[in-house]
Amino acid sequence: MNPPARTPASATPMVWMTPALCKTIESAGTTAHRLASGPGGWVERLGDDVIISYKQDAARDEMAAGLDAWCQKAAWQPVRVFHRHMPVKNADRISPVLHSGDATLPLTTVVTEAGIRYGLDIGASYSHGLFLDQRVNRATLRELKPKRMLNTFAYTCSFSVVGALAGAETVSVDLSRKSLDRGRHNFTLNELDPAKHRFLAEDTNELLPTLAARGERFDAIILDPPTFSRSKTGRRWQVEDHFEDLLNAALEVAAPKCAILLSTNCTKLDPTTLERHARWCAKVKRRSAEYIRPAMPPDFPAGHGASTLWMMVR
Repeated sequence: MNPPARTPASATPMVWMTPALCKTIESAGTTAHRLASGPGGWVERLGDDVIISYKQDAARDEMAAGLDAWCQKAAWQPVRVFHRHMPVKNADRISPVLHSGDATLPLTTVVTEAGIRYGLDIGASYSHGLFLDQRVNRATLRELKPKRMLNTFAYTCSFSVVGALAGAETVSVDLSRKSLDRGRHNFTLNELDPAKHRFLAEDTNELLPTLAARGERFDAIILDPPTFSRSKTGRRWQVEDHFEDLLNAALEVAAPKCAILLSTNCTKLDPTTLERHARWCAKVKRRSAEYIRPAMPPDFPAGHGASTLWMMVR
C-alpha cells in the first residue's frame, strides 16, 4: 500500500500555530505535530527536525521564511530542516532534501505522541511513517480499551501500538511487508512483544471474508484505506466506488459491540458522506450504530487532514 498525502489543497491562507500551543502540545508528551498548513503545503515538526512539504517553489520559499520568523518567536531552532516536493502524482514523489543541518545524522528518528514512541524514516518518499492528523483518533482508541482490534491498511501500525498498550490483542493487515516490519519496530520501541500480536501481509479486501468465515470478531476496527490501490493480482480499488463494500465486509467481523473508525483523505468522502454510507451499510447488515465526528487536532486548521467518523456499532 502506498500511503496517500493526508492534506488536500485548501483555499485558506497559511496558518501558523502559536508557540504557546506548541508548548501545550509538547507538555502532553507529543513531539510530532503540524507547525503550519496552507494551500501550497504544510510544515511539520518531527522531534528535533522539520519538514516543509510544498507544491510550488513559491510556497516553499514562503513557508521557509515563515519558519524562520516562527522559530525566532518560539526561541526554538530545529536541528535539521528538510524540503519535500509534493507532485500531483504519488508515483512522482522523491525523498525529502536536506536544506540545513548536519548531513551525517541518520534519517531515521523517534518521536513521541502522548508519551508513545514511534519510529520515523525522514528519507521515505511517501510518508515518514506517522499520520499526524490521526492523533485525536489514536487517543480515542486508547480510551476505548478494546480487547480484540483489527487494524486494516495498517501501514506502520500506529493504531495497533495504541491498542496493544491499552491491553488489546491486535491484528495488523497491510500489503507491504516492509511497513509491517516498521510496525513491529514500533511495538518494540514501546516495550511490547510483537510475537504476541499478528501482522498479516495480505489484501484487506480479500482477508475480511476469510476472517469472517473463521468466526473471528473484533470490538475495534480501523478502516483507513488508500484513495486508490491495486491488489497483487492487479485488481483496481477506488475508495469512493468501493467504500461500502469494505465497510460491509468489516461489519461481518464486528463484535456485537464494536467501534469502527472510518477515515479517508479522499475529498469526495467528507464526514457527512461517510456517515450516509455507514448508515446504509448498517441498515443492510441490520446493525444499529451511533456516529461520532471527532474534532481535528488543534494544529490542523479547517479544511486540512483526513475525513474521519467513529461508527459505534451496538
